[in-house]
Amino acid sequence: MKADVFNMEGKMVKQVELPAAIFEAKVNIDLMHQAYQRQMANARLGTHKTKTRSEVSGGGQKPWKQKGTGRARQGSRRAVQWVGGGRVHTPQPRSYFQQMPKKMRQAALRSALSAKAADAGVVLVDEIKLDEARTRLMSEALNRLVGESSSALVVLSEKDQDYDAAMRASVNLPDAKVLLAGYLNIRDLLGYDKLVLPLKALDALTAQLG
Repeated sequence: MKADVFNMEGKMVKQVELPAAIFEAKVNIDLMHQAYQRQMANARLGTHKTKTRSEVSGGGQKPWKQKGTGRARQGSRRAVQWVGGGRVHTPQPRSYFQQMPKKMRQAALRSALSAKAADAGVVLVDEIKLDEARTRLMSEALNRLVGESSSALVVLSEKDQDYDAAMRASVNLPDAKVLLAGYLNIRDLLGYDKLVLPLKALDALTAQLG
């Protein structure tokens, strides 16, 4: 699959061949869904907590005697039917962690990248380079590359000056995110309309997934 390469001004400079193993793989929707669910589950803290009858304050004394009052038997004011009593069958701290083999995670990424490429959602750039770390400059560049109505995930190859400038320039853009190629994930791939790839990042993805 051939793809056009643009510069920061939005002008086409050349064409390159996209790796077929990454951008023309079979799209497995079930696998992408499983990878997405795993990532969302692993992001949960699992710190939800309610107090049981052994943890709430009060109690220790029987509210009234067992017999002779005409009322129901009660053993503690900490029981669940009392106001201020404990709770039962409610959330307790737990881990939502899910395992997934590395080969399956990589296959899910290849499926997402192939689906994105088939939908004309991959935009290749010769390089991402800003004169200053200014939000306006980043916004104008992305508007030229992906359009004003599309959100963009910008993937860079390594942490350098260009990465730092792009990060600072995009932090206030609600429809843009800058990410390292090594941290590419299924949630961000599916969450943004366009994937902006400099050629160096394309090489990094080829080495990682190819």
